[in-house]
Amino acid sequence: MNQHNLIIILGATASGKTKLAVKVADAVNGEIISADSRQIFRKMDIGTGKDLQEYHINGKTIPHHLIDILAPGERYHVDAFKNDFYQAFETITKKNKIPILCGGTGMYIHSLLQNQTFTAIPVNQPLRDQLNLLSKEALISKLQSDKSQSSDHVDLSSKKRLIRALEIAEYLKDNKLETVERPEIKPIIFGLKNEVEVTRAKILARLDQRFKAGLIEEVAQLLKEGISKEILVFYGLEYKFIVNYLDGLFTLDELKLKLGTAICQYAKRQNTFFRKMEKDNIEIIWLDASAPTNLLQQLVIEKVSINEN
Repeated sequence: MNQHNLIIILGATASGKTKLAVKVADAVNGEIISADSRQIFRKMDIGTGKDLQEYHINGKTIPHHLIDILAPGERYHVDAFKNDFYQAFETITKKNKIPILCGGTGMYIHSLLQNQTFTAIPVNQPLRDQLNLLSKEALISKLQSDKSQSSDHVDLSSKKRLIRALEIAEYLKDNKLETVERPEIKPIIFGLKNEVEVTRAKILARLDQRFKAGLIEEVAQLLKEGISKEILVFYGLEYKFIVNYLDGLFTLDELKLKLGTAICQYAKRQNTFFRKMEKDNIEIIWLDASAPTNLLQQLVIEKVSINEN
């Protein structure tokens, strides 16, 4: 891979990313780097959908990175991901193997492709708490009144991003960003996409399997080991809803219905983010996720080869 030194496989939850990434890695002598914001935590296997058995293929295990690297209860952020990604990237390329970044956390993937230096700016929780009390309109006004910072790049429809923009502006008043030298990445990006109803059916079927595999018991065990309810709720989706279920706020049937709906909504947000990446001039080669994995593997390898010639 002279023209490209990184294969990226992205897609919404339940699109079959891992299975395809493993097949491609097996064919091209590659190793996988996870771009999933929750699979970094140990003991959170079922709820985060690690599906570690999928890394076994043709009698061997495909090496994977950035999975099970932190204890549950710890916090992780975009800049930590970037540091860990580049470390894994260099480790893999030094072995003359091909790195394959695989995941659905669009913000992580986007940060690499856009080289967003602001991800290094730390969280200022007291400022966030203060700004969170303001309305979205007040935050926009506050941001636009700061003549030292441009608001052109900020998503004004998102309160969360407005607060982050103000946090960045406040930090830059008294601090200077250090430039970090990174190896150049030359990615080719593949996206897996399903029809909405297919995605929904896959999500609900997989969720049912996870309940049978012990999803509720996994969350109960984390609580038993001292992980706070607040942290688990912060991790979102499965962990948030099951904590509420264990607190008696839902029946089991209500839990399954509400959680299934929430995961489908999350998949929709993931796809919206990927479209936003395309608007930022990031080229994504879309593949039909409902096609057989062997065919998808062949399409990826052919596309990578064509781009090398």
